Amino acid sequence: MVKKLKAMADKKAASPAGLLDNALAQTIKESAQQIWLAGMGAFAKAQAEGTRSFEKLIQDGITLQRKTQGMAEEKLGEVTGKMTAMASEVTSKAGQHWDKLESIFEQRTAKAMGRLGVPTAKDMAALHARIGELEAKLGKAAGKKAAAKKAAPAKKTAAKKAPRKAAAA
Repeated sequence: MVKKLKAMADKKAASPAGLLDNALAQTIKESAQQIWLAGMGAFAKAQAEGTRSFEKLIQDGITLQRKTQGMAEEKLGEVTGKMTAMASEVTSKAGQHWDKLESIFEQRTAKAMGRLGVPTAKDMAALHARIGELEAKLGKAAGKKAAAKKAAPAKKTAAKKAPRKAAAA
């Protein structure tokens, strides 16, 4: 089979059309060889520069990651600040409502206790003050009475002793 192909190629090469076909085939063969060599060169170059390109891509990725993390942290800080402000506002409003509710409860409780005749803290304080005043007055009155009792028995004893002396004399 190889002999037949060689014979056909020699026959075509001998003819003028064969010379043209042979030159064209040679040109195509050389172009294919050059394309193959260019591909091999590109592959060798890509392999040599691939490491540097890969490292550059890694550095670009790190830079981008840092930038996005910074932006994300900034946004997170903003959101945290807003949430803190909103929580403070809600707490403040709740505290105001709680104070208002507490005031209403105290007023209604005091009103109900007043209807039942339960004395208030002011009433109890006034009562304690009045008791203190009365105790002080009683203390003074009791002191005068005790002083009068002590003075009165001394006079009676002196009066009793005097008649005995007179009787004995």
